[in-house]
Amino acid sequence: MRYFLTGATGFVGGRVARQLIAAGHTVTAVVRDPAKAQDLAALGVRLAPGDVTDQESLRAPMTGADGVFHIAGWYKIGVKDKRPGEAVNIQGTQNVLEVMRALGIPKGVYTSTLAVNSDTGGRRVDETYHFSGGRHLSEYDRTKALAHEIAETFVAQGLPLVIVQPGLIYGPGDTSSVRTTLRQYLRRQLPVVPQQTAFCWAHVDDIARGHLLAMEKGRPGQSYFLAGPVHTMPEALALAQQITGIPAPGAAPAGVFKALSAVMGLVEQIVPVPESYTAEGLRIIAGTTYIGDNAKARRELGWEPRPLAEGLRETLEHELKLLA
Repeated sequence: MRYFLTGATGFVGGRVARQLIAAGHTVTAVVRDPAKAQDLAALGVRLAPGDVTDQESLRAPMTGADGVFHIAGWYKIGVKDKRPGEAVNIQGTQNVLEVMRALGIPKGVYTSTLAVNSDTGGRRVDETYHFSGGRHLSEYDRTKALAHEIAETFVAQGLPLVIVQPGLIYGPGDTSSVRTTLRQYLRRQLPVVPQQTAFCWAHVDDIARGHLLAMEKGRPGQSYFLAGPVHTMPEALALAQQITGIPAPGAAPAGVFKALSAVMGLVEQIVPVPESYTAEGLRIIAGTTYIGDNAKARRELGWEPRPLAEGLRETLEHELKLLA
């Protein structure tokens, strides 16, 4: 099969590209700078210069594809310049799906996120849940929620699209705030974590596998939560302590982080603040629960995420080698 892929130079997209090549498929990836994606070219990925923000650049490389994976996204928390969120997450999704429709591509998989549901208040929701709680906690959540609505609009108009919604993604090669937190822990520089904050922890290779299963088995028009096992931050770091022997940080009530978020909202207007300690960075971990039920993905796709202890061991051992 011939697949067109956005986001191939990213954490998830790169793993999807590798799994597709390993399965014997032909992959064309649109990349901003082919010279910086030679690792993909070496695997056999065809590189096409372009960008999701430039609709016309997508047309030629997507032509003739049997399927489209739209994985490219902007994921930044606590940065000052949030304009790429609109351009990449919202307009980029509009562009990719418009070209897919115009070319009559038989099937597509769009990478959304559990974050479109924002804080679920401790509930493990399923694909029927819709956020109606007012303002989203971050610009990432907001722009991905709008992009998700765009995808649903295309689906309603008949586009043969499957939507996958990962939770927290971790693993070797991560560049997100998840890796920052784990490295702070390994360096014994993480003083405290919030008590109630919980995520669905899924290894990047399992998320990539979920994308391939969605293309193979997913029903067009349906969404699937690629949600790993649920663990609070203290639980995850307790597992890390068992693996590494490095003491886990203490846990503090969510209210402490909410208060700090309010304070940092004022401080960051005066002096530069590390992204994790901005008002937004603290707000999204202040007792929040970004959690969902993966029963549908298990049942319909045959998706099986690994236990956190297994994936975390690989991830931490990888980081310890880099820190040595």
